[in-house]
Amino acid sequence: MDLLTILLQAVQELAPLAKLGAAFGAATAAIAAAIGIGQIGRASVESIARQPEAADDIRSNMIVAAALIEGVAFFAIVVCLLIVFI
Repeated sequence: MDLLTILLQAVQELAPLAKLGAAFGAATAAIAAAIGIGQIGRASVESIARQPEAADDIRSNMIVAAALIEGVAFFAIVVCLLIVFI
């Protein structure tokens, strides 16, 4: 057997583990995004409670930060799904 055949056989044997790892990666990305957005929401509510006059600025910054977190989480989940299905 040549080296290429051995490598292809090893990849075929490890494919289910790669799919399991991708599923864990997608779940981790979703959980991390939920925690991050929860932290942003908590901090913004506390900030608005301390300085109500700055509520508009705080709210807009919160929305931008939440959108960035969602974008990164969506990208991670798409990459994990590509690993699973391709």
